[in-house]
Amino acid sequence: MSAEARSYLSKALNIMEENALRRDDVDWVEVRRAAFTQAGSAQHPVDTYPVIEMAISSLADGHSQLFKPDRAKELFSGAPVRSPVEGRALPGRVGYLSLPGVLGSDEIYQQYVREGRAAVAKANRPTACGWVIDLRRNRGGNMWPMLAVVGPILGDGDVGGFVDAKGKKSVWSIEKGSPLVEESKGWGASTPIGAGSAPVAVLTSRSTASSGEAVTVAFRGRPDTRSFGEETTGVPTGNTSYRLSDGALLLLTVVKDADRTGRTYDGPIPPDEEVADNLGRGSKRDPVLEAATAWLSDHPACE
Repeated sequence: MSAEARSYLSKALNIMEENALRRDDVDWVEVRRAAFTQAGSAQHPVDTYPVIEMAISSLADGHSQLFKPDRAKELFSGAPVRSPVEGRALPGRVGYLSLPGVLGSDEIYQQYVREGRAAVAKANRPTACGWVIDLRRNRGGNMWPMLAVVGPILGDGDVGGFVDAKGKKSVWSIEKGSPLVEESKGWGASTPIGAGSAPVAVLTSRSTASSGEAVTVAFRGRPDTRSFGEETTGVPTGNTSYRLSDGALLLLTVVKDADRTGRTYDGPIPPDEEVADNLGRGSKRDPVLEAATAWLSDHPACE
């Protein structure tokens, strides 16, 4: 093995051993032995990718992954937002918001928040008595722009957080409709809707993943909130990206999501009311949305 390949592989393994959420569940002596044995006579960083991916699989978190340089560049490029946020008013003064995932540049996030807040305003005419937040097609990305869109509906205050392997907690808070994070600079305030206390129905499916699950968690424990649909994918965890020397990106799971009550999540999140999701299966009916709107129509706020 060349010195370059050996150094590259060692660096990747060190990052995993020092930072991975489930690092204490791994026999690192054995992982390193197997990695260097299988890397054999690797000469360049690219030759070690399969071995790094093997080491990632030993973490068994279902969320960590390695992006090769071209893919890493593509993911964080300035490409246009492909799935805009959809907002509309439903019968009975119910606001409907479909919130897709988003990943890209700061420009992408700014566009997403602008479009998302416009969609919320559209769905809030006339003033909504309750809300449907549809996360069924949210595969994840950056959670902070998503929280900047739903923040006025969530309401101000602590809405969740992260918990690392040592139990250290960091809190997600909403203030004036925006999350209190570095990435929120420039998004501006957004007045809470209905004082942030209107009833909310959250829709999830097996396709709701990663940051989509983080938004799901942000609504868990919120008063007058109920979830409908199917359990989520099962990766309600936070990742940190580590750029390697050749431009590849090691996306490593380092924290669990926690709701406002302190409960942590690291597997599929079941809905309060299980309803089979048939979107994309040729049916004109949407039983998940029907169940959600039925609950909202019976809520005192919407009577």
